[in-house]
Amino acid sequence: MLLGTAQVHAQDAAAAASNDATAADATTPAKSKTLEAVVVTGSRIRRVDVETANPVVTLDRAQITATGKATLGDLVQDLPSIAGSATNASTNNGGGTGAATISLRGLGDKRTLILVNGVRLAYNDVNSIPANMIDRIEVLSDGASAIYGSDAIGGVVNFILRDRYDGVQFTTDFGESRHGDGFRRSFTLTAGHTGEKGSIVAGVAHHTIDPVQAANRDFSRDALNLSDGQVVYSGSSANPAGSITLPGSLAAQLGCTSRVSLDKGVSGATSLNDYHCYSRADTYNYQRDNILQTPQERNSFFALGKYKLADHVEAYANFYYTKTHSDSEIAPIPIFANGDNFLVSANNYYNPFGVNFGTDRTTGDSYGSYNTRITTLGHRRYVYNTYNTQFNPGLRGSFGDSSWQWDADVNYGKVRQKSINYGFLDYAKLEQGLGPSFLSGSGTVTCGTAANPIAGCTPINLFNVSDPATIAALKAVQVNPVATTDYTVKQFEANANGDLFALPAGTVNLAAGVSYRKESTSTRTDPNAVADLDGLCGVVEFCTTVLSGSFDVKEAYAETLVPLLADKPFVHSLNLTVGTRFSDYSTAGSTTNSKVALEWRPLENLLLRGTVSQVFRAPNIGELYAGIGGDSPTVNDPCNFYTGGHAAACANVPTDGSYQQSNPQIGAKTSGAVAAGYQLKPEKGKSFDFGLVYDPQWLNGLSLSADVWRINLNDTITSISAQTVLNQCYGNGASPFCSFIHRLDTGEINYVAEPTVNMGALSTKGVDSSIAYRFDESRFGRFNVSLNNTYIARYDINPVPGDPTSVTIHNAGKYTYAYGDFPRWRSLAMLNWSRGPWSASWRIRYIGRTQIGSADERQQLSADTDQSAVVRKIGAYTYNSVQAGYNFDKWHTRLDVGMDNIADKQPPLFYQNNVTNSNTDVATYDVMGRYYWARATVTF
Repeated sequence: MLLGTAQVHAQDAAAAASNDATAADATTPAKSKTLEAVVVTGSRIRRVDVETANPVVTLDRAQITATGKATLGDLVQDLPSIAGSATNASTNNGGGTGAATISLRGLGDKRTLILVNGVRLAYNDVNSIPANMIDRIEVLSDGASAIYGSDAIGGVVNFILRDRYDGVQFTTDFGESRHGDGFRRSFTLTAGHTGEKGSIVAGVAHHTIDPVQAANRDFSRDALNLSDGQVVYSGSSANPAGSITLPGSLAAQLGCTSRVSLDKGVSGATSLNDYHCYSRADTYNYQRDNILQTPQERNSFFALGKYKLADHVEAYANFYYTKTHSDSEIAPIPIFANGDNFLVSANNYYNPFGVNFGTDRTTGDSYGSYNTRITTLGHRRYVYNTYNTQFNPGLRGSFGDSSWQWDADVNYGKVRQKSINYGFLDYAKLEQGLGPSFLSGSGTVTCGTAANPIAGCTPINLFNVSDPATIAALKAVQVNPVATTDYTVKQFEANANGDLFALPAGTVNLAAGVSYRKESTSTRTDPNAVADLDGLCGVVEFCTTVLSGSFDVKEAYAETLVPLLADKPFVHSLNLTVGTRFSDYSTAGSTTNSKVALEWRPLENLLLRGTVSQVFRAPNIGELYAGIGGDSPTVNDPCNFYTGGHAAACANVPTDGSYQQSNPQIGAKTSGAVAAGYQLKPEKGKSFDFGLVYDPQWLNGLSLSADVWRINLNDTITSISAQTVLNQCYGNGASPFCSFIHRLDTGEINYVAEPTVNMGALSTKGVDSSIAYRFDESRFGRFNVSLNNTYIARYDINPVPGDPTSVTIHNAGKYTYAYGDFPRWRSLAMLNWSRGPWSASWRIRYIGRTQIGSADERQQLSADTDQSAVVRKIGAYTYNSVQAGYNFDKWHTRLDVGMDNIADKQPPLFYQNNVTNSNTDVATYDVMGRYYWARATVTF
């Protein structure tokens, strides 16, 4: 099986053998071994029980191998409990770092705690973990703040390392889409030795993915909008020929209402006669410049070792290092004279209109808009080099021959990310070149006036960006800003666990520990790329945030298991678990969070379980210290066709119903809480989980489980989306969000501020269920089948609780730009077969129906740019993948081949007015189409 409830696999967790990846029957579960007390994710207490109050899903190494997934991110993001919006290789605009993040319950990667061997991961990119070092993955879909502290609201993903391996193993993997692109290649080498006193496992890995252009797929090659009930091409008004708004009398000379664009084939300076009336045909198809799959190159090294120093003391150390080279690519730089806050002078020699365009920062006056795109400088590229190091040495042992065990370790993690950003312009030099200029007596155009020329300045003809002289002038002001961010975590932790005393029903266990953690970060960047308080800087269309700060946290926890009853009528066992954790943050104060869990077995093979937990999340480094940065969200302006009544939200918008948003993609300014002068509080809430596990004696090999869960969260920490700002202000003119909206004199949106604040309440609930069956072996081989489901009944966001005008956003069964996709049903099914050296698997991923928009006008959610309350329904999607393998025992070699998305299903269209990337939801649906892969594994 790909997945199974914890009870199916926990038997092997106590003494897992990593060699199963190349076993003759890689998909057949190993035979049960003598059970030992082990710690399963979700509790610190060692137990023999393989079924506990914690709903844990386990993926062992054989299951991971059978999927053919190239990265851990691809693997985990397919789980049914994943929802919302997470980053992957198809996140081009807003991604490109090569990272894959996990969003359990759709709560976001910031509310999903990632662990390696129970220790916090410094970098939340699960792709940075070398896949060949993983023994198994344990996924806890339950709030666990009382056990692990901050961030474990949606749950925990714990990557358990393979610390025992003998031999050498080499694996190579190749894949390619049916379109002949998206080529991937991987090479891994793992070596290990186990002796009487210790073991060591080390390995290296190399992984690359080639880019796929958006122009190579029908669904992503054009910028499409759903507008007035029709699918229309919706390119950007920033095109190479310009989109120029003229005063009415001047536009009338060309027979136009307001906007004009340059005719094709013009060279040199232009005149009024070189322009025509702007139309939709002049818009620029920026989508073809985007990347559907971002390129990545990842190199990793890891070493894991342990050594017995004495009878009751063992030293261990885990180390890994990953370097990731990746990039994203979007359309060439657009220039918006108003939005970028600079002035194109009426006295510029090349200005054929004799009027100002843009904004005069000295006087604050705004003039007609001038939008263009500098295609001659090439695409905007964001090239990232990310260096991730994690080192975790420690000591562990026991107190003599007692049941008590202890562990003390140090965790050091450092992430350095350097980005080089190509295709941008120096603000000061550009503005100087667009100022007054004249034709000198020598026949050359010179900056300034005849009475006051400016030395060293080249006038720029922004009205003809394709002219060779303009290209040369623009290249002279081109800049490629560099930014480097360092993040460091240092942690010490000490734990102990063992038996306290015996009760009639069993022994009371206790686990306790203390920890100290310090996190710090700093960013260095080109001085002219640092954004000011208005979100502007010395680089046109690229302003970055400078991040610097640190915090520390001291914590202590205790957890106890109390057997209440055993071997009574209708009470085979009844256990109570109580845990509590105290945390003291230097930035967010102190908090105590606790949990209570009950396990009741009325019958030996039926477990009823329930957990109630307090959860919390302290603000992280970025949420606290991020400076002003740029954003380009896609929004629906609620002031379209405005006729009055919402003055705060629609300042300067005409009230005659003529206003219509010219471009769904707007400028926005993000920032952390400190930059906005806001004191962040921790998020706090409660998590509930009630379920059952049934392993019937009358049908050996069958396992059933179901869990009802609910999470309520208050004071959610979020960067307010521009759409939320617009909607909430439109619904309530007294909303504090209204001050975040900045419009031009024409009513067009200049930019929307998106600061990080405590805002709103979140409530979600649903049901997880699973069924797994292991057939008895027959002459036809062995079959295993499993089905795992998640149903989301509710996912509600109330931005301003207590405000009667605040509108609750209902996300269950919907996609929303701010929160992502929440189909009510997600499922993952697996059928495995093995017989002798042969094995095969069939994997089915189901994504239920969803919709864009809401029929409730109060939610201000519409799938249509020009109509409110329009709903676009998206049907259910089923993806089928197959794999087959054969063991060549004589040559110690195994070959596997597979095919993903057999039916070559293309993703549904969500359109650019609802999504940022590729006209679809790249976090949920497959965008590559049918994909072929092959893998060879040789063991020495």
